[in-house]
Amino acid sequence: MKKIGLIKKGFALSGAMSLFVACSAMADSANTITFRGEVTEQTCSVTVNGSAARPVVLLPTVNKNELANLADTAGLTTFTMGVSGCATGSADMQLNTLFIGTNVTTSGNLANSGDAQNVELQLLTDSTGTTAIDLRTLQAVDGIVLRAGETAGEHDFAVQYFTPTGSATAGTVVGAVQYAISYL
Repeated sequence: MKKIGLIKKGFALSGAMSLFVACSAMADSANTITFRGEVTEQTCSVTVNGSAARPVVLLPTVNKNELANLADTAGLTTFTMGVSGCATGSADMQLNTLFIGTNVTTSGNLANSGDAQNVELQLLTDSTGTTAIDLRTLQAVDGIVLRAGETAGEHDFAVQYFTPTGSATAGTVVGAVQYAISYL
């Protein structure tokens, strides 16, 4: 009888340990929310192409033949991120922009939620279209400079169609990104 009691206690202890290990693993899993913020001496109002809320950047319509080959790009479109109402400073201040993609591809671009196939939206650090922003990681992108004594500044970023495989099909292209300005 004592052996059975010990075995039952052993199973109970084993079950409790398994539950503890499972709960520990759950605490470190994909259902974790991370909160980030900043405490700073500077805050400004932010706009995209002059719009303070829900901005939309329209890309030009392009022919699917422009996106026929691996890594082709087309439709480079500039958009301006601006800040205003900032406190003046005695020195230039670099403000960083953080872009957080809501649906990011393995190549670091915005996935298309429209119906065109083999097309992504690629964000770029400036209007030249030479340096892509990798949205797989949260990175601060230089651009907006608040000049000494000024209360406003702006920087041109860009977006373009990108095909990771070529053979883009006709259809709509839609993507979304959240943004934040870092004053640190």
